[in-house]
Amino acid sequence: MTNRRDFLRQASMLVAGGVIGGSILSSCGKTPKKHIGLQLYSLRDDVKDLGIQKVLEIVAGMGYVNLETAGYNDGLIYNIAPAEFKKIVDDLGMKVTSAHVGRDPGADRDADMDWWSKAIETHAAADLKYMVMPWSDLGRDDVTLDDVKRYAEYFNTIGLKTAGASIAFGYHNHAFEFKYKIDDVPLYDLLMEHTSPRHVFFQNDVYWTQVGGYDPVEYLKKYPQRIKTLHIKDEKAIGVSGNMDFEAIFNQAYENGIIKDWYVEVEEYDGTPQEDVKKSYDFLAEADYVK
Repeated sequence: MTNRRDFLRQASMLVAGGVIGGSILSSCGKTPKKHIGLQLYSLRDDVKDLGIQKVLEIVAGMGYVNLETAGYNDGLIYNIAPAEFKKIVDDLGMKVTSAHVGRDPGADRDADMDWWSKAIETHAAADLKYMVMPWSDLGRDDVTLDDVKRYAEYFNTIGLKTAGASIAFGYHNHAFEFKYKIDDVPLYDLLMEHTSPRHVFFQNDVYWTQVGGYDPVEYLKKYPQRIKTLHIKDEKAIGVSGNMDFEAIFNQAYENGIIKDWYVEVEEYDGTPQEDVKKSYDFLAEADYVK
């Protein structure tokens, strides 16, 4: 995708002909929006206070075009039927492509799989590309390799089910997958080793990877075919701390070639949630290295 600087350069050359990509150049001079996504958990309190419809309108107004949800319950997405939720998002000029949804493995595997079947059916009806498990209970001092294998087998089973609905299944990390190790191997790497590349991808949260003591760029290099989406995150609003090398992260992600979707997530705030989510968008929209 052409970045802002390249687009303006090309537009200046082509304006005399009046055509760019087969369409007349608008007199307003607006550039195409970058493919900047948002994990809606970033505005979780506003969803409660204002309702999801209003929050979606606010997010669209900021410029975001790609959404990841965090509001599934019993066949509904933010208490809305999935097809209706998709239409609301589409009508606002955005796409919903991913969902954070999860259930820890229990003693009753049939009940677990029934739950997942309904969740998969729901998100397929919203035409999502990804379903991502956002947690596990592996962050414990007494974690064992058998625990890792138990989750890996669970993920493989879910991933096989989601594949039947043309949805990719992934796992989202926090810091503990890097801080906790077995025989000096981080849990993150062990989960990679014991899950099926065909049925389980990894959504790398770049901030938590760094907090866990590792360079997210090195992990993007190490697993170029397994890390399929990203959470772009900072201590608070994106770019404010100065501690995250987002340029190197994006450059490596584009070089890998497999990452088509990524989502801003803001969990802590300097201002209001809306202010920091907008500040994050503006930082990335102005960054030459973001496409």
